[in-house]
Amino acid sequence: MTTPQISQDPMYLMLRDDNVEGFNQARESGQSCDLTGCDLRGLDLRKLNVSGMDLTDTYFRGSDLRGIDFRGCQLGGASLADAKISGCYFPPELSAEEIRLSVTMGTRLRHTSNM
Repeated sequence: MTTPQISQDPMYLMLRDDNVEGFNQARESGQSCDLTGCDLRGLDLRKLNVSGMDLTDTYFRGSDLRGIDFRGCQLGGASLADAKISGCYFPPELSAEEIRLSVTMGTRLRHTSNM
């Protein structure tokens, strides 16, 4: 298990500063961001565009993820402990039980896909 990291990536720092709109605009303009293994604990990430991102080992503990579409994302090792996930789409490979265990018990998601 990896320890969640505080990255110095400017786009990651936008999320830490509650600037989801700025993050989304930067992605739409072609900027890339590596969120693998990052600490996104306790953030309000509603409306975040993570389309096709690798979120391996990302730490979402206590975050507000409502409405995020995670389909097409790599979520292996991500933690959803105590996160708000109402209205989220998850990759079809992830069972509802796997997601529930991550939210309620803090288990890391076991997810692999052919991104």
